[in-house]
Amino acid sequence: MQCILDNLSACGFLCPEDVEIVERTVTKTDQVRKILELVQCKGEEACEYLIYIIYKVCDAYIDVQPWLKKINYEPSHCMEVLKVVNTDPISRYREKMRHDMGRDTSFIMSYGHRVETRLEDLYTDTQMELLSANNESLGFVESLDQLLDDHAVFNHQAETVYVMGDAGVGKSILLQKLQNLWSKKELQTDAMFFFKFRCRMFSTFKETDEISLRDLLFKYSCYPDHDPDDEVFNYIVHFPEKVLFTFDGFDEIQEDMDLMNVPEVVSPEEKAHPLLLLISLLCGKLLKGSKKVLTARTGMDIQSKVIRKKVALRGFSPTHLKTYIDLHFKEQEHRDLVSVQLDASPHLCGLCSIPLFSWIVFKSFKHLHTMHDNFELPETCLTLTDIFLLLSEVFLSHSVVRAPGLLKKSTRCTTETFKAGLRPLAAFAKLALQGIERSSFICNQEEISACGLTEEDLPMGFLRQVSEYDASGCPATFEFLHVTLQSFLAAFALVLDEQAAVSSILKFFTECSRKRETWLLPCASCICASSKPAVTKPFTTNEHLQFTNLFLCGLLSKAHSGLMEHLVHPTLLKRKRDLLKSYLSNSIKSHLQGLPHYNSEEGKRVHVLPNFLWTLRWIFEARSKDVAQLTAKGITANYIKLGYCNVFSGDCTALNFVLQHRQKLLGIDMDNNNISDYGVKQLKPSFCKMTVVRFCVNHLTDSSMEVLAEELCKHKIVQVLGLYNNHITDVGAKLVAQMIEECPKLRTVKIGKNQITSVGGKYLARAIQKSTSIFDVGMWGNSIGDEGAEAFAEALRHHPSLTNLSLSANGITSKGGKSLAEALKENTSLRIFWLVQNELSDEAAPHMAELVKANTGLSHLWLINNQFTVNGIKQLAEALSDNTELKEICVKGNQLSDEEEKLFVAEKRLQFH
Repeated sequence: MQCILDNLSACGFLCPEDVEIVERTVTKTDQVRKILELVQCKGEEACEYLIYIIYKVCDAYIDVQPWLKKINYEPSHCMEVLKVVNTDPISRYREKMRHDMGRDTSFIMSYGHRVETRLEDLYTDTQMELLSANNESLGFVESLDQLLDDHAVFNHQAETVYVMGDAGVGKSILLQKLQNLWSKKELQTDAMFFFKFRCRMFSTFKETDEISLRDLLFKYSCYPDHDPDDEVFNYIVHFPEKVLFTFDGFDEIQEDMDLMNVPEVVSPEEKAHPLLLLISLLCGKLLKGSKKVLTARTGMDIQSKVIRKKVALRGFSPTHLKTYIDLHFKEQEHRDLVSVQLDASPHLCGLCSIPLFSWIVFKSFKHLHTMHDNFELPETCLTLTDIFLLLSEVFLSHSVVRAPGLLKKSTRCTTETFKAGLRPLAAFAKLALQGIERSSFICNQEEISACGLTEEDLPMGFLRQVSEYDASGCPATFEFLHVTLQSFLAAFALVLDEQAAVSSILKFFTECSRKRETWLLPCASCICASSKPAVTKPFTTNEHLQFTNLFLCGLLSKAHSGLMEHLVHPTLLKRKRDLLKSYLSNSIKSHLQGLPHYNSEEGKRVHVLPNFLWTLRWIFEARSKDVAQLTAKGITANYIKLGYCNVFSGDCTALNFVLQHRQKLLGIDMDNNNISDYGVKQLKPSFCKMTVVRFCVNHLTDSSMEVLAEELCKHKIVQVLGLYNNHITDVGAKLVAQMIEECPKLRTVKIGKNQITSVGGKYLARAIQKSTSIFDVGMWGNSIGDEGAEAFAEALRHHPSLTNLSLSANGITSKGGKSLAEALKENTSLRIFWLVQNELSDEAAPHMAELVKANTGLSHLWLINNQFTVNGIKQLAEALSDNTELKEICVKGNQLSDEEEKLFVAEKRLQFH
């Protein structure tokens, strides 16, 4: 209102008396009417100017913009020469936020202060999987707008979209892209205000610090420069649904405060510690109705009651990786060179599915290729240590001064680069270790100088300036380029230190394995789940310590002794290497002995703990054949369960590094991980030992089926094949059919919830018909339809061994049901048959009744969620009187009323619940 009055007055359409009349009017609605009356009296030019104001200051009059578009409004020339000044505090603040956010998010910072890349030139979508409250897949995000809409919401009472992912998978860059889209008005949201925070900021406050919500928003995010903040803040408080927050890195909060009995913050005017404000925002105690996007590393348990929607970042798919390569390398020659090297190394492909590692490899390749002759990536299997050594080499080479007029590129010498840069490298490493020891991810100028770093060292790229994080207002606050880089440098410091006791290299191993009591803050219990392994603080995670241990193993491996012996005295290096090897050997023995074993149909089984995965990573990084052999020997079970252990494709090389030393056969259950096609390729040498191959819910495609078909058909020892809920099409189904035909010991195949149609169904049915060993087949959730059902009917007719079969949720109608029922009358082996969630109606009922009367030995028939009415069920009930084998027919969810169900209460084998 005030903006319209200001502009009408400034252009002479309203006099001071007119403005006074409007302002004296009591209600806002009456003020609007009065303005319209006055403007109408002033003539057409005044009316047109009023519309022009609404057109120009679009953020202030959002609801009117669709009308302007509908009438195709275009300002006349005489209007365009008139000036319109936005004096509306709400829209001015929004405009400032868009400008500041656009400026802050348009570039990706890299290599210190030397190089910036435009976000739009390099950003590539990753696989973003929507999850249920129970972490079941709900499909993938198709556009970033889907993050904020109601699709896949499982808790409409909550307000937080939780985005999880491993280190380097792209959580921060995803938020940056969201912020950038909002700044350009390209994000589909009605949020007027967008506040972005890094969670590590909350660790910079002292325990005694207290601020209000107003301070948090305006002093630590975006301040309304030209207007008093009262009107803006009041608007935010009254319309919280117009506010969007992003909180990046919830796992990075490192807080020692004792908040045990501190009350929750519910008033927007109340002062409290910033961490309590964060918790209250996420719980909906403050600004209830506002939207939040929270990121954290995988493993940070957050209770579902505060989560509206859950998204897991899975890294680059092969298609995404190709797009990323094309964006990085403009010359086709370089694209081809990198693609060839990646194709030759499944492990490197797996590592490059993580955007951070891909960025390091590609940036290093480009930089070193421009500086040196014939630079190529190492042909050997790269480890994470190799990748971060590559990055460090690039950073250190920034300080190399090349001779003027030098025309020819130099010959690359990694050792000389590290020797020349040892002083700044040691200083950066010392700074990183000090931060890791106190769980701090930021540092100030004083700490930097104390480590021996100079102004000339800072632009190398290890650090970047983030002075806005400093809660005390002190300038020049820094952070490492990535927390994983900080862990790498901290490990370097442990190796380089010649003063501390040799045993100091084990300090973080000890801290990670120490048993600690669990406690949670009352106010934080809404956020942090109590099921997480014991921690001393509600927010503290130790993944940065685990990565430090991993890089220590890599740096002390024999593979890097040629480099490290030029930086550390060889005798000291050997002592540290021997100590680490001894520690790994002993800890692996105790870890494996402590795992509980239990017997199952597949034999002696062990379900390893998530920490076992870190052990495998350490062993592979150390490249110790002795420790790998010891680990393989220590696995006394003949079945290992690694489900829900957050195994990604790069970890499969570590697993294979150990399994290659095992002599006995072994079953592997890796369900519900993220190994992808890259991981299957890395496990190729180990399939000769695998009797059980369970890769359900792992994002596998037909490419993985090619590897499995080749290896499993070659060795013919596989007994169980689990491929449920992947991305297998009819092409992959044909390969699975080949495995069923050619593997004489294969008893169980689970291939439900893939993308198999009647074509693939026929392949599988024909293979099952030929197999004399197959026992259990799960096809739930495909689309084989009646054609596929008819093929399975032929397979079942006289099958000697198939006992369990599920064709649930396959679009089978009464036509297919009739074929199956007719064939099963001639089958005496099937005991459990599921036809849940299909389209069987009363038309199929007489045929199913005949099957029941045949008394073939079938014991469990599930017809849940079909289309039978009371008439069809009556035929099944009558047939049961002639059957002595059936224990149950489950007919829950068909088309019967409660009263009609009561008609069958006497037949106990007919189950409605």
